[in-house]
Amino acid sequence: MISLEFLLASGVGLLVATGVYLILRARTFPVVLGLAMIGYAVNIFLFAMGRLQLNSPGILKETTKITDPLPQALVLTA
Repeated sequence: MISLEFLLASGVGLLVATGVYLILRARTFPVVLGLAMIGYAVNIFLFAMGRLQLNSPGILKETTKITDPLPQALVLTA
């Protein structure tokens, strides 16, 4: 079974590869799209650094199972 971490890493790698390919094009519009894709890849990477946990409470009820809010705040302000 494919894990969530593998899917996120594959998604980030695919976005970065596509972004780099588009940046290396000679026209302006593909370069802008490539920069946008790399920006999305960075946001997904930062969001994944918060250790995604399923069924984790939004408000702290249990101190053993929390998600780090800092990467989520970084993505929201990006």
